[in-house]
Amino acid sequence: MVLEGSTADAVSSQTLDLRRTCAKASQIFSSPGEAFILNKDSVKYGELIVLGYNGSLANGDKGRRRSRLALSRRPKANGVKPDVIHHISTPLVSKALSNKGQHSISYTLSRSHSVIVEYTHDNETDMFQIGRSTESMIDFVVTDTAPGGTGNSDGQSAQSTISRYACRVICERGPPYTARIYAAGFDASRNIFLGERAAKWRTPDGLMDGLTTNGVLVMHPTGGFSEDSLPGVWREISVCGNVYALRESRSAQQRGKLVENESNVLQDGSLIDLCGATLLWRTTEGLQRTPTLKQLETLRQEINAARPQCPVGFNTLVFPSLAQREVVEKKQPWAYVNCGHVHGYHNWGFRKEKGEHERECPMCRRVGPYVPLWLGCEAGLYLDAGQPSHAFCPCGHVCSERTVKYWSQIPLPHGTHAFHAACPFCGTWLTGEQGQIKLIFQGPVD
Repeated sequence: MVLEGSTADAVSSQTLDLRRTCAKASQIFSSPGEAFILNKDSVKYGELIVLGYNGSLANGDKGRRRSRLALSRRPKANGVKPDVIHHISTPLVSKALSNKGQHSISYTLSRSHSVIVEYTHDNETDMFQIGRSTESMIDFVVTDTAPGGTGNSDGQSAQSTISRYACRVICERGPPYTARIYAAGFDASRNIFLGERAAKWRTPDGLMDGLTTNGVLVMHPTGGFSEDSLPGVWREISVCGNVYALRESRSAQQRGKLVENESNVLQDGSLIDLCGATLLWRTTEGLQRTPTLKQLETLRQEINAARPQCPVGFNTLVFPSLAQREVVEKKQPWAYVNCGHVHGYHNWGFRKEKGEHERECPMCRRVGPYVPLWLGCEAGLYLDAGQPSHAFCPCGHVCSERTVKYWSQIPLPHGTHAFHAACPFCGTWLTGEQGQIKLIFQGPVD
């Protein structure tokens, strides 16, 4: 689905008018780096979903800056592959890079020696570039994600740790449409430049390779992205697509050990971390097994049809619509996330000695955060279409049991050393023993 669900909501009226007038259904593409629209016969490689935004950026999805992007076959291949290697002295570097029609990767070994690898056109692949830059060669503009899903969707962050040209995904235009991830993207001069301080080295076969400053990390799930999935191991991807163990710190100059039995091929459910934002890769086949927004809406209506009640006030609770965000409604269910008892909102139970947001559950006397419950509405994050029975702690996002247990086991990279499990819908760090809780609803008493 290229423009279904939440993505379709963000399409401008101008684009919709354009699609209506182009009834001769070929493919409608704009220039490289801009959002594109495909008809039903187009091949979609997969989708990239940014964790922490629950289906849409805070200010709405606009152009190339959005919470998810479909990668589809272009009308003309734009992939590139390594071709010629040049060993040159530094004074010649500027001349070698002056040809903007030639893609190249430059490795500065010293002040007097550089290696330039020229790339040539590959008509068998499509290339998509991801980064913080808003320049036209970037297909998917990604900014830093703050816990709570706010992020920086309006513009560049002076303190951003995401590279302007963070990475590139190369997709084969023919079946099985394999997608591969590479660190770094080509800039406006079609060059990737690894300076003298960047981690780089000569490979045993005489070629060059290197890592970007803060690195591109990838985690492939064990068992695919399904009900039986388990988290995999975080690895680092090099500029040439090789797989390495993590460095001692995110920007250390010494690379990790080469992992020879793993590859840079993206699998359904692979995570890509850009040091400031984490992306989930979903294949077209995987998305077909994912619940739709319509199915999530049906689950919401089924919960409300059961008429859950507050066990104290006996008022009926109602989960708000999926479109309702951050505005707490009067009948909204709340929960004590340390025990899972679901209530309506009330003003009692504060335990100030425990903290400003700590409350005592009137059912079991356990003390902990008391938060409103929200259904997770980014369908691509779900492992199954099970009943929304569990919630992440302490944010209160609700989804199926398998989905919440899977994400609560994944340590997402944070900063240069740390890893924290986080809610995939809003990015809030998880707390408590398991990071999630089974919700305890009370049915109607009449």
